[in-house]
Amino acid sequence: MTQPPIIFVVDDDAAMRHSLEFLLSTLGQPVHVYASAEAFLEAWQPDQPGCLVLDVRMPGMSGLQLQRALSDRGAPLSIVFISGHGDIPMVVRVMQAGAVVFLEKPFNDQDLLDNVAAGLERAAEAAVKAERAADVTARINSLTAREREVMRLVAEGKPNKVIAFDLDISIKTVEVHRARVMEKMAVGSVAELARVLLGGTV
Repeated sequence: MTQPPIIFVVDDDAAMRHSLEFLLSTLGQPVHVYASAEAFLEAWQPDQPGCLVLDVRMPGMSGLQLQRALSDRGAPLSIVFISGHGDIPMVVRVMQAGAVVFLEKPFNDQDLLDNVAAGLERAAEAAVKAERAADVTARINSLTAREREVMRLVAEGKPNKVIAFDLDISIKTVEVHRARVMEKMAVGSVAELARVLLGGTV
């Protein structure tokens, strides 16, 4: 099951970390704070979804470098950037890389809360989608090579007679494979099978 999303805070300023932890706890989600990007990466679990409130400029690994590292790992995280030193090229870069928003310090507390809430929702949706895709992939991997061939043709809407001709097998064999495909893919109709395949990673 997908884990509930967590709010992460990475900022080298101790007073800011404490303030953010107190403010963000009002959203009712767990808040984990870190003094550096390196400390966050050491503790973070790759399958843990959440929203990361991230300072841009920090000693060691910067917020921008951490964003790239997380992107490379396919992290199920939304990122809200905060910084006292923003410029247009930087804002454009982080937004193009998928950040929820870039807020300049001092920022409005409600703006931060609203954007983190949106980030949590986005992260949760992405995690559920990834879990569903992984489930579809696992079901497909449980099929034999012949069952996959039959599944592809069934999903295309071809009748058993045509499938039997295309694969040079009997109609009875097609019926057996088709029944197994529907069972393993946990679907009850061709339309449902097509929807599952379109929503998966096939």
